Amino acid sequence: MELKIKKATIDDAGLIAPLFDAYRVFYQQPTNVDAAIVFLQERLSNNESVIFIAFIDGKAVGFTQMYPIFSSVSMGRAYMLNDLYVAEEIRKQGIAQALLNKAKAYGQKNNAKWLLLETEADNYTAQALYEKNGWLKQTDFFYQLALTT
Repeated sequence: MELKIKKATIDDAGLIAPLFDAYRVFYQQPTNVDAAIVFLQERLSNNESVIFIAFIDGKAVGFTQMYPIFSSVSMGRAYMLNDLYVAEEIRKQGIAQALLNKAKAYGQKNNAKWLLLETEADNYTAQALYEKNGWLKQTDFFYQLALTT
């Protein structure tokens, strides 16, 4: 099993779309791969998000999407890690961990003050992963990871 993670370009929207659609279905949204492709293409072409795709042996199996935000108080850039998804059949192999590491490294490289993410209050599996990686619970739904002081 060879894991590779790369930053997505607009040409990757079709690879990400089935995973993005499955992620949305997990959150009780209707399936719509065509709309997912358009949404992802718009985000990427307008530089409105940063997406990393995880590949196992050349097959896309997971992704994370971050949106740039800014903090007036800290006068700095931050990122909202809005989406993190790994295909069900390939979970528990360190892919989500690798995607979190990539997001953290990207934030650090771009001098972000912190990363923020939102999850469901009862998504205990994801919460355990975040907490294991130093993310601090801010509320029932939000976690933050400080990157700089």
